[in-house]
Amino acid sequence: MYPFLIGAIVILNTFFGTSIPDEQKPKEWISLFNGKNTKGWHKYGKTSVGSAWKVEDGSLFFDAESIKTAGAEGGDIVTDASFSNFHLKLEWKISKNGNSGIIFWVQDDTAKYKQVWFTGPEMQVLDNDGHPDGKIKKHRAGNLYDLIEGKEGAVNKVGEWNLVEIISNNGKLDFYLNGTNVVSTTYGDADWKNLIAGSKFKDKPDFGRIFSGHIALQDHGDKVWYRNIMIKKL
Repeated sequence: MYPFLIGAIVILNTFFGTSIPDEQKPKEWISLFNGKNTKGWHKYGKTSVGSAWKVEDGSLFFDAESIKTAGAEGGDIVTDASFSNFHLKLEWKISKNGNSGIIFWVQDDTAKYKQVWFTGPEMQVLDNDGHPDGKIKKHRAGNLYDLIEGKEGAVNKVGEWNLVEIISNNGKLDFYLNGTNVVSTTYGDADWKNLIAGSKFKDKPDFGRIFSGHIALQDHGDKVWYRNIMIKKL
């Protein structure tokens, strides 16, 4: 339904005292990071965020050096909420030679799954030119890590912000990097299962097979920044 028609219906329904069915209402963006604190996130398997994750100039900053210099606690962090069909949008900036990742469909159950990547696929966050993974196909920035090599040329220089979008919706998965559709695939079908069978995750029985879960940001031991983290339920 076109936005102007929805607006007209809202006016008419307000006047006549009726309401719009939920399925016809436009979906709204939900902020996953308020730019002030880490509310809405926790360390995987814990109840709070490790102290190495800080808020800096409106961004969620992983201060890797503070682990060595001040004994800060790191670890991957996950959203309190879980999501199935969604459109995730955020910006990331990586340090020189750095590595991190955006992981989704994470099952927050450390008793069953030791790490977030035992269940959740990843959109790679990387300094392609400085990190060794940049030399490996399917491990570069914007790739569906170890599963699908993404379209090249979309990532910005190290230290610059990158806008990414991950859209998971009823068996269709799309990655966008700075406006470019770098990965487009299906999930849950025979082709998806073959991708997993040919990857480093082949021995993880629930990897990429549960299509609802938490969003995670990865501690890979390097400085990384995230901001403007928003999600829309589809």
